[in-house]
Amino acid sequence: MKKNLVVLSGAGISAESGVKTFRDSGGLWENHRIEDVASPEGFARNPKLVMDFYNARRKQLKEVAPNLAHFILADLEEQYNVEIITQNVDDLHERAGSTNILHLHGELKKARPINNYQNIISWERNLNLGDVDENGVQLRPHIVWFGEEVVEMNNALGIVKKADIFLVIGTSMQVYPAAGLIDYIPENCEVYLIDPNLDNKFVNHKNYLKTNATQGMEQLKKILLKIFN
Repeated sequence: MKKNLVVLSGAGISAESGVKTFRDSGGLWENHRIEDVASPEGFARNPKLVMDFYNARRKQLKEVAPNLAHFILADLEEQYNVEIITQNVDDLHERAGSTNILHLHGELKKARPINNYQNIISWERNLNLGDVDENGVQLRPHIVWFGEEVVEMNNALGIVKKADIFLVIGTSMQVYPAAGLIDYIPENCEVYLIDPNLDNKFVNHKNYLKTNATQGMEQLKKILLKIFN
């Protein structure tokens, strides 16, 4: 039986593909204040600004491609039962070939009505005021904004509790509740961390690879294939 390799991925893995991130940018996201484009209050104040912001991000997503780190994770499905919990809203894991992906914070290429979370719609074109669901309800980006419930957390916890190997890649481990997932891994689970800028209790971890995502995955692939063999 294949071992369960559970991956928590963050902005760092997508940044190497050219996806812009607000990490380490003084609270700004592409020159916008976070609270203006990534909060329910910001959407209530200026929904058009929020729509335009995510339309630009959706457009940019068409201009980038998965990188080696994404492809290695997909390739590891041959040896491991790989389940990816990602904080990213892009589709680079999917485009690299990974098949088991849980998006904690939503997805750029999806929309949902403003009055419920369940009716999620595939959406690749611009999303504008006036775009509605079959009931005439205005659509919004399917993104979990700051201050909103992370609905997928229970599903993520279920995945983490089955991990034989837990990998944290490209995330500062400072955004909650996602960062708290590591507290729920099984007792004998082996943990690996890949990030060049980790600044928390894990910097002295024996399996901390202080490097970017692609270089780290090249190193980790060799380790994991040895374990498999």
